[in-house]
Amino acid sequence: MRCFLLLLGAIVLSPAAARAQALDYEFFKTRVQPVFLEKRPGHTRCVVCHSGRSNTAFRLETLAPGSKSWTEEQSRRNFEMASRLVLPGDPQAGLLLTHPLAPEAGGSAYHSGGRQFASRDDPQWKILSRWARGSAKPN
Repeated sequence: MRCFLLLLGAIVLSPAAARAQALDYEFFKTRVQPVFLEKRPGHTRCVVCHSGRSNTAFRLETLAPGSKSWTEEQSRRNFEMASRLVLPGDPQAGLLLTHPLAPEAGGSAYHSGGRQFASRDDPQWKILSRWARGSAKPN
């Protein structure tokens, strides 16, 4: 029983880095990060509210003035941040997937940035979900 409790504690307390290892960085960089930069009708881009002095659980790196993307170092930090907000292997769970999803589609009712994704059928939500599954490879 003691071994079981120690194992359970190790799993629950595992660092975000261990979770990130199950996720594909290249897919994140080439497919997921662009979702955070995309302007969707009726919404602002994720990066606008989730960078700089953002006081949210999801904090992206600030883009350099005039830049349309992040540096390699910034992308790595974005990857580490986003990796903390998904449950690898469960493409339906984690704040990154549930918070911006409409409540009627199974999302959180508490995203002050609006419902970025009306349903789980949204192509950009599917990109996030595919990455969270942990088996995504770049196309």
